[in-house]
Amino acid sequence: MPRPIRAVFNLAALRENLAVARARAPRARVWAVVKADAYGHGLERAVRALDAADGFALLDIGDAVALREAGTVKPILLLEGAFGPDDLRVVAEHGLTIVVHTDEQIAMLEGSGLPSRVLVYLKMNSGMNRLGFPPERYRPAYERLARAPVVAGITLMTHFADADGARGVAEQLRRFERAAAPVAAPRCLANSAAILRYPETHADWVRPGIMLYGCSPFAGEPAGALGLKPVMTLASELIDVRTLAPGDRVGYGGSFAADRPMRIGVVACGYADGYPRHAPTGTPLLVNGRRTRTVGTVSMDMLTVDLEGLPDAGAGTPVTLWGEGLSCDEVAAAAGTLSYQLLCSLGARVRRIEQ
Repeated sequence: MPRPIRAVFNLAALRENLAVARARAPRARVWAVVKADAYGHGLERAVRALDAADGFALLDIGDAVALREAGTVKPILLLEGAFGPDDLRVVAEHGLTIVVHTDEQIAMLEGSGLPSRVLVYLKMNSGMNRLGFPPERYRPAYERLARAPVVAGITLMTHFADADGARGVAEQLRRFERAAAPVAAPRCLANSAAILRYPETHADWVRPGIMLYGCSPFAGEPAGALGLKPVMTLASELIDVRTLAPGDRVGYGGSFAADRPMRIGVVACGYADGYPRHAPTGTPLLVNGRRTRTVGTVSMDMLTVDLEGLPDAGAGTPVTLWGEGLSCDEVAAAAGTLSYQLLCSLGARVRRIEQ
């Protein structure tokens, strides 16, 4: 029999979460963000389930080509654009859309001599301070691209740094609109948080990411309250049970010591499966549908759980690490990280199952 840990993907939930994004931004077209292997959910699996999206946004040109070869005909957006002149030939051959965020990328287009024209998203750095042209250089960059014979069309783009936080989007939106106002071109601004919280950012295209996979972009605001459903459930089983005496320690470093007689279960899941090693004692999980907590340090292949109040739990009892019944957001918060990281860290050895 295979090791019991598995990731179960609810593709109906993926489609329903896309419907939530559409309902929140009804006048915008939707780029479904499927970068990082669709946030750990499987690129081709996610694209099949998200066939109602208007296009797909990712990073790696190889992934884009793989989607084309698998039959995807909808627009594909390369979020970091081309990394070298050879990429542009592939972009033109496969009808891809590219983000442009540097003078060097513009120069590559100008000197490319491509046999067909390409669509471009021109990115502004409105305050994220990662990629993009600063506002004072944005209009000149647009005009330079507009003169390039190989450019078929330009969409204006920026990315919000704190749409999920206290500062919000007002200042970045003001900078963007001040620089972009004279330009009559489509706009693409909103990520998941902005889609859900700031309708003034919806514009022509939106870019939902984490919300598609059933997690919340907001700390303290559950995904369920936003109408989102978990897509990935990481599940396993107990493979053994131990009885501890007061003072007995558990796991590497003995970081947990029993303060009373207690039963603990050993779960076939560890950090090599994508569970966070730094998750402390007390991180929530479900044993046979009932909430309990981890105890001790997470190992490569196993972790241990408190079985207080679960007298019938034994080898073979089902365990939910996150997903249906226990939000990945909550597990991530207990471990001091984000659901994004947990989903993207799913181990290669974990069996994938669609439902």
